[in-house]
Amino acid sequence: MLLAAFGHDPCGDWGMSHRNTARQWVVLTLVCTSLVGMSARGASAQGFVSPSFGYNFSGDAGCRTALDCKEKNWNFGVGIGALGPVVGFEFEVTYDGQFTGEQAAESSSVLTGMGNFMIAPKISIVQPYGLVGVGLIKTDIENSVTLLSESKNQIGWTLGGGLIVYVHKHVGLRGDVRYYHSFQAFDVLGFDLGRDGNKIDFGRAAFGVLLKF
Repeated sequence: MLLAAFGHDPCGDWGMSHRNTARQWVVLTLVCTSLVGMSARGASAQGFVSPSFGYNFSGDAGCRTALDCKEKNWNFGVGIGALGPVVGFEFEVTYDGQFTGEQAAESSSVLTGMGNFMIAPKISIVQPYGLVGVGLIKTDIENSVTLLSESKNQIGWTLGGGLIVYVHKHVGLRGDVRYYHSFQAFDVLGFDLGRDGNKIDFGRAAFGVLLKF
C-alpha cells in the first residue's frame, strides 16, 4: 500500500496533536463525570459500572456485518454512569488494538470515549435501552516497513441499543449493538480507514455485565 508523503514537520505536529489530545480527554472526562454525578443524584437513579467484551464490524473493521463475521477481532470496553427506571447517562470507553484485522505491514488501533444519553424503560427484570452520544475517536496507524506512525483525534457520535436482563437487584447481563461515526474525514498515513469520504464508520457488538451501586 502506498503511503501519502508528508509535507510538514511530523515532530512538531506530533507534539501539538498530543497536547490537544490531552486537553480534549481531560475536558470530556470532567464533563461526563459531572453529568454522571448529577444523574446519580436523581430520586431513583443508581450508579453503575459495566465492563464489556465485543467485536467491531462493518466499514473496514474486518467483519462485513455483526452476523457475517468469520474472524472476529475481539476488543474490550467499560462504561460508568447512572441509570433510573426510564432514563440514564453513561460514559463509555472502548479499545480495539487490531481494528482492520491482521495486515502484513500495518497495524491500526481505535480508542473511543463517548458520553451517552440513554432511554431505558425498566420492565420487571428486563430493561431495553436506546442511546445516543458524542465524544472522541482516536486512531493510531503504524507501518512496520517504513517505520512511520501517526495518530489522529476526531469528534464523533454514536447510536445504538440493547437489553439488560437482571439476575440480581444489583447485577444484570447486558448485550448491545452500537454504531460509531466521525464528523470529519480521517487521513492517517494515507491509510483508508473509512469508506464514506474517508470518515471512520463502524459498528460494535458487545456483551457484558452491569453492576449497580
